[in-house]
Amino acid sequence: MVPAVIVLSVFALILFVVAASSFKIISPYQRGVVEELGRYKETRDPGLRFIMPFIQRMRIVDMREQVIDVPPQEVITSDNVVVSVDAVIYYEPTDPQRLLYNVAQFQLAVTKLAQTNMRNVIGDLSLDDALTSRDTLNTELRTILDDATDKWGVRVVRVEIQRIDPPADVMAAMHEQMKAERTRRARVLEADGIREAEIKTAEGSKASAILKAEGIRQQQILEAEGEAEAVQTLAQAERFRQITTAEGEAQAIEQVYGAIHAGDPTNDLIAIKYLETLSAMADGQATKIYLPNDTSGLLSSIAGVGELLRATKEPAEGETVDG
Repeated sequence: MVPAVIVLSVFALILFVVAASSFKIISPYQRGVVEELGRYKETRDPGLRFIMPFIQRMRIVDMREQVIDVPPQEVITSDNVVVSVDAVIYYEPTDPQRLLYNVAQFQLAVTKLAQTNMRNVIGDLSLDDALTSRDTLNTELRTILDDATDKWGVRVVRVEIQRIDPPADVMAAMHEQMKAERTRRARVLEADGIREAEIKTAEGSKASAILKAEGIRQQQILEAEGEAEAVQTLAQAERFRQITTAEGEAQAIEQVYGAIHAGDPTNDLIAIKYLETLSAMADGQATKIYLPNDTSGLLSSIAGVGELLRATKEPAEGETVDG
């Protein structure tokens, strides 16, 4: 009885294990490839799936994006410089069936394929182009790898070159070149700054000289205009003075002439005044005395005055004698 119970218990345990192994749980990021008697049967989606024990087998494929680190390798550029290059490949499976059946070791195959194509792509470029064209290299490598892995049921998302390391002596030469280039740029910028400063200073001096000359010109113009106005004012004042003086002299002459005619002077008074004027002229400090060219009139005037004086003297003497 006891052996039968033991046998039944073992059989029940075996049935339980077989039944448990017949159910498979597929995660949302996975796909299940079912094989039946060694042949591909179907690909199952995520969830609880049942397979026939001992007849069917399920292989789980991770459909998430994967990363492969390509180890560093030496690459010779077109200008014969040996550089060490490493990269990172990002890929995602698109067809679990082809990924399982079309390639044996996918990661190793992709790594070797990436290394080979890095040699080809970077070998066609110079060192400077390789250092400055990483985006172009990444795009070109991704295109090549994506085309090559399409039959494996994989899509290469992107390829990133991490480092491109030249030899130590080349790095030192590049540093010296970069230092010289920066020194040259600094000197060029300094020279440009000095030139701009000198240009600005010259332009400022030019503008200052122009403004100064303009100010002097305006000052001279204003001074000339002021002098012209002053001369014009003085001329007008002098003209007014001369006109006023002439008018005054004319009025004085008219008044004297009128007074003379109003006083009715006699000939003897005029003769006496005439002689007094001559006497005043003779008693002056002048060394020269100008007389009229026609002296006959002067002599006749003097004779007339003499006759007048004798005529006045004779009656007086007669009167004295008679007395």
